[in-house]
Amino acid sequence: MSRYFISDLHLDSSRSQCIEGFLRYLHGIQSGDQLYILGDLFEAWLGDDDDNAFTRTIADALQTCAGTLYFMHGNRDFLVGEAFAQRCGLTLLPEIHQIMIGNESILLLHGDSLCTDDAAYMKIRPMLRDPNFQQQLLAKPILERQAIALDARAESQAHTSQTALAIMDVAPQTVRDVMQAQQCRTLIHGHTHRPFDHQSVLEEGSGRRLVLGDWGDHGWHICEANDALILESFAL
Repeated sequence: MSRYFISDLHLDSSRSQCIEGFLRYLHGIQSGDQLYILGDLFEAWLGDDDDNAFTRTIADALQTCAGTLYFMHGNRDFLVGEAFAQRCGLTLLPEIHQIMIGNESILLLHGDSLCTDDAAYMKIRPMLRDPNFQQQLLAKPILERQAIALDARAESQAHTSQTALAIMDVAPQTVRDVMQAQQCRTLIHGHTHRPFDHQSVLEEGSGRRLVLGDWGDHGWHICEANDALILESFAL
């Protein structure tokens, strides 16, 4: 058995290269393998009732994948619900989740909760994760949700262009606080689009933080085999 971790594919109907690459990637997952999708699989998810050719393609590919699939919500696809999960055979994970690899507990996050220096985003994050807000959003017609998603994307792009890169990265003290609170010495996350294998992230010089990259010309994953974690990129 092997475990794989991916995030930040940002799939939508216009990104044919990423869609085709993801379909091939799923085909390579073998029976007995585990695939953890740590958020932002989709550029935007309007709700499980948004049934179209693109969402059906992804759902069918997930449903026919030979491995066991786990899904953690990101900041772009927080509306993925139980209906879509059941359709695809996904197990939905909480926003903070631990797994065991060998004798070590590994902490899994999407990563946006670690960006506490980004005050503007941290102000709206609780609203996006609020079930009441999500239900109000899902009660709106699909076309209205599409318009809201487009506005949110434009605001996000404007915020990104106007905000220092360091502010949008994880806050080192927040990383330490979360890892210590969860009693984990290894953390895997995405969100920041800054793939790297960080060593010595805890105050005593130990600890490891593996950051998944976003998918574009290349894909990124972390592969676990024989209790070792390896961050890799590959051509799509």
